[in-house]
Amino acid sequence: MNIMNESYNTGRIYQISSKPKIEGERGLPKFARDFAYVTSNGVEGDFNHFRKSWKFNTSLRALLIYPKEMYDKLQTEGWSVFPGDLGENITTEGIFYENFEINSIWRVGEIKIQISEVCSPCKNLRFIPSIGMKVKEFVQTLVGRRGWYAKVLEEGTIKKGDLVERVS
Repeated sequence: MNIMNESYNTGRIYQISSKPKIEGERGLPKFARDFAYVTSNGVEGDFNHFRKSWKFNTSLRALLIYPKEMYDKLQTEGWSVFPGDLGENITTEGIFYENFEINSIWRVGEIKIQISEVCSPCKNLRFIPSIGMKVKEFVQTLVGRRGWYAKVLEEGTIKKGDLVERVS
C-alpha cells in the first residue's frame, strides 16, 4: 500500500454511469444516473461491447472505476473530459488513483468489489466528442491512468454519495 496516501482510502461515489446497448454506438461516453443495481456482471442496464465480444463477459471486468481527481488533472492538462466520458461505471471522489491497487477490496455502498486489473487506453476513446482526431495523443496521455477494472464480490444497490472504503 502507498503509505503516503494511506489516509485517502475513503471517499464517496461522485457519479454512477451507464449506457444501454445502442446499435452503431460504443459504450462511451456513459450517462449519469443517481443509483444502480450491481450484479456480478456489472451495472444493470449497462452494455460493454468489448467485455461481451472480446473478453467473453469475464467477471473480472464487471465494473470500471475512475477517480474524479484524475478528471480534474486531465482538465488542467487541457483535455475537455468529464465523469462518464471514459466509460467508467463509478467515478469516485476523495481517493487518489494510486490508492486503487490490484487485489485491493473496497466496500462501495451495498456492494463489495475487488480491483482486478488496470484498464488500458484504446482507440475507442475517439468516440468521446471532445477527443475525436486527437485520440492518439489522448491515448498516450492516459497510459498508466486509464482506470481500474473490478470484480463484484457482493451484489447490491449503489447510489450517488455512497461511501467508498478500502476494506483490505
